[in-house]
Amino acid sequence: MIPVIDWKRAKGERSALVMEIGSACRNPGFFILKNPDVELALRLEVFETADNFFDLPTNEKQKVSILNTPHFRGWGAKGDESLDETQPQIDTKETFNVGLDLSPNDPRVLAGEPFRGLNQWPDIPGFRECLLAYYDAAQAQGLNILSMIAEDLGLPPDHFNALFEDPLSALRMLRYPAATGATNEIGAGAHTDYGAITLLMTDGEPGLQVRPRDGDWVDVPSVENAYVVNIGDSMMRWSNDIYVSTPHRVLPPKNTRRSVAFFVEANPNTIVEAFPGTGTPKYPPIRAADYLQSRLDATYAPKETT
Repeated sequence: MIPVIDWKRAKGERSALVMEIGSACRNPGFFILKNPDVELALRLEVFETADNFFDLPTNEKQKVSILNTPHFRGWGAKGDESLDETQPQIDTKETFNVGLDLSPNDPRVLAGEPFRGLNQWPDIPGFRECLLAYYDAAQAQGLNILSMIAEDLGLPPDHFNALFEDPLSALRMLRYPAATGATNEIGAGAHTDYGAITLLMTDGEPGLQVRPRDGDWVDVPSVENAYVVNIGDSMMRWSNDIYVSTPHRVLPPKNTRRSVAFFVEANPNTIVEAFPGTGTPKYPPIRAADYLQSRLDATYAPKETT
């Protein structure tokens, strides 16, 4: 069962909300957050912006292909990515990724630091402005959720703030084509997310499933005016497995399905290691950027197809 938590209670019932979020993070590692701070009008505008991009001819989208850059920014075509590293299927979805927006003169860009490249922007009026506004709003929402997670783990509410300055956070728009009935077809293969938490907007079309601890695959329900929130691998490592990074997948939908994910990630140089008081560490310390790179390398590794 995926719990539904009302963010409106954040001000008046914070202690109770901290307990509910903490319980959801332990198991199933997913919850649905109703009435978030991010304005509904902006969220709807992002979906419209995504439609405007994905409806472009392929040759236009290829101009901003994610394969043009080593920094994982831009358009991912069907077949560019395969999230389930253990299976031969290639994901049918297409994507568009946006990271922290930096100036061409930024020293990190000039030095070619990993994940510090330039965003790629298609020639669509208002596209860049809409997505950067949403990036900032979603990052703020994510930090507010992290403040409650910090309290649940016995840390100061602002514990994560410094760790998430100039973050690796990524905005990803996704579109899944309707199922064709082909053998072994998958919208997005089974995987866990890589960062701290993920905020997901969906258009209501079914397809998303999660597999909780000691459980089987279950459908994630659609709730109006809400995010689907889940724990990522980095938060599981910080919590030393107190929290769970739950596998999830997207089945081929009956109709075209759209979603928008925001991956709340730390600063590249943040060390991800077990917090004090969580027991003997189960994972070695690792830089946030190094962990992310290792996971993305596997995701984009070529696969044989039949």
